[in-house]
Amino acid sequence: MRVDNDDILRSSGTDVRKCMKCGKCSGACPSFDEMDFPPHIFVSMVERGDAAALLSSKSLWTCMSCFACVERCPRGVEPANVIEAVRASAMSPQGANRMRPEDVPVFLGAAGECLVPQQLLASAFRKYSR
Repeated sequence: MRVDNDDILRSSGTDVRKCMKCGKCSGACPSFDEMDFPPHIFVSMVERGDAAALLSSKSLWTCMSCFACVERCPRGVEPANVIEAVRASAMSPQGANRMRPEDVPVFLGAAGECLVPQQLLASAFRKYSR
């Protein structure tokens, strides 16, 4: 699968060049022991343009998006946003929608009441239908 590094950088809203590879983000990560690429290495790989290698990494799905890495970064780099951007890229390849309008009735009960919070449904539809 081809990954556009510029799209990842744009969607993450993070300047990965600010990362000084100090590892504070990885030290704060509760999933560090389970990751093949800890947060600071993940960010470094995106900076180098190696995002395609991350699509099959265990780290992509191990990250809990707890934002401990964001809190610990002295330079304002947001590793969790970078990981989320790569994750979104893996989940939503170009031209392959994950949620279509006809998928919505599955989340509605027999009487039309929503089985999940409406905000979740609207957010998921907006996010995964691109």
